[in-house]
Amino acid sequence: MLHNDPSDKPAESRMMIGRPELALIGVTILWGGTFLIVHQAMRESGPLFFVGLRFATAALLTLPLALPVLRGLTRRELVAGLVIGLGIFVGYSLQTWGLQTISSSTSAFITAAYVPLVPILQWVILRRRPRLTSWAGVALAFIGLLLIAAPKDGLALGTGEALTLLSTVAIALEIIFISLWAGRVNVARVTVVQLAVTALLAFACMGPAGESVPPFSWSVVLSACGLGAMTALIQLVMNWAQRTVSPTRATLIYAGEPVWAGIIGRVAGERLPPTALVGGLLIVAAVIVSEIRFGRKAD
Repeated sequence: MLHNDPSDKPAESRMMIGRPELALIGVTILWGGTFLIVHQAMRESGPLFFVGLRFATAALLTLPLALPVLRGLTRRELVAGLVIGLGIFVGYSLQTWGLQTISSSTSAFITAAYVPLVPILQWVILRRRPRLTSWAGVALAFIGLLLIAAPKDGLALGTGEALTLLSTVAIALEIIFISLWAGRVNVARVTVVQLAVTALLAFACMGPAGESVPPFSWSVVLSACGLGAMTALIQLVMNWAQRTVSPTRATLIYAGEPVWAGIIGRVAGERLPPTALVGGLLIVAAVIVSEIRFGRKAD
């Protein structure tokens, strides 16, 4: 069970957007900008090397925060870091691999499939059955994501699409496992472990996957290291905020990722179709619907 269940809070506090929610919204904005950066970097780098460099940078940047308390690393925190790190490695590696052959908008669309997966996995793993309004909110968010990020020519499940679709399961599990241990572990220690595990797994898998170190490129280094800094911030904020934000509510906030990806794509020259505006309204409606409570029944 989670340390803090938002269902135990008064109705008025559940409807408020506090600092944890605002922090997750900020994380989602940063997250939405990563698709275009990774897609462009894949022109010069293999996916595993890029993921390894990205998360090694994140781990090194996080280490100074964890170093003063690292000696207190517990077995539970080590297991949490290993499991979450494995989920991050699988999710980001498959997603990055897929971005070699598909566009950033297609990747954002398929990645949105993790939205309805979270409450299902939350039910299976955490034994917390979602409310009807949670299911309705997730459904609205998913439909909105389809309208915002769906490619103009439709979706064809080629190799890149299939890899990205598989990555959504790992991403959903990452969110669930963060919530599973949140509030019972030291955020700094677990974060540096999970980032280091992701980097080590990526570098270690390069040989078996037949991927070599690419020629030196400033664009790849700057992209990977820049994303590494963003990743360190994102993981720290997720681990901190999800101590008090439920998995379903966190997922609905993360559902705004393609919205911000679309805005960033617009700045980069892409045009948002009219259906994207409808999708944005549906996501707003999803957040409102998901917070409606009938009676006193908890999640």
